[in-house]
Amino acid sequence: MATIHMVLQGKGGVGKSMIAAVLAQYKAGKGRTPLCLDTDPVNATFAGYRALGVQRVNILEGDEINTRHFDALIEQIAAAEGDVIIDNGASAFVPLSHYLISNQVPALLHDMGHALIVHTVITGGQALPDTVSGFAQLASQFPAQCQFVAWLNPYWGPIAHEGKGFEQMKAYLGHKARVSALIQIPPLKEETYGRDFAQMLQARLTFDEALALSTLTIMTRQRLKIVKTQLFAQLDNAAVL
Repeated sequence: MATIHMVLQGKGGVGKSMIAAVLAQYKAGKGRTPLCLDTDPVNATFAGYRALGVQRVNILEGDEINTRHFDALIEQIAAAEGDVIIDNGASAFVPLSHYLISNQVPALLHDMGHALIVHTVITGGQALPDTVSGFAQLASQFPAQCQFVAWLNPYWGPIAHEGKGFEQMKAYLGHKARVSALIQIPPLKEETYGRDFAQMLQARLTFDEALALSTLTIMTRQRLKIVKTQLFAQLDNAAVL
């Protein structure tokens, strides 16, 4: 049956769409082209990746979940047989999370034979407390049938508080059993790797599209290839995927 990968985090601009895009490329590279859905009502970044065939699904009406649209989304997921990747925006985080839990959707999907994996992101810098809190909220509210993958994004600074890394923080230790994998997004030197990766993301290009561009310098393509290899190697080691 289907494995549903849902990217959820209440803080905006922390890399959710990047995670969805990387996941989709990883799955496609394994010959398992996923069904890609973007439910972000404000910034449909994931839907901007033409090569990934992302469908935009508007499940929010004002501040409330549109029941009819959500029901149609579940029907689409229920009929899937492979991987489904859903990118959700920060503005829909609270209503969607509440709707999923109150309607026991994770249990429903589990009973249908589907697996639900929640991907969330932890960042450094000013967003660290919010993203850690978002992770703890998800892990405490979603039922045991869900597995979690935490992506550590150091783009805005080290993921540490009072000398403790994420794996030593109370929020992680309290929910460690829920986390099936930790994916470390590599620290990228701003003037080289970071710039190249950021420009690729801004252009909504996949790694393969960027690597095929003759307009990019040889070393730019080499750096992007290294980033791709590092990320995909970690996904290879994440047994849950």
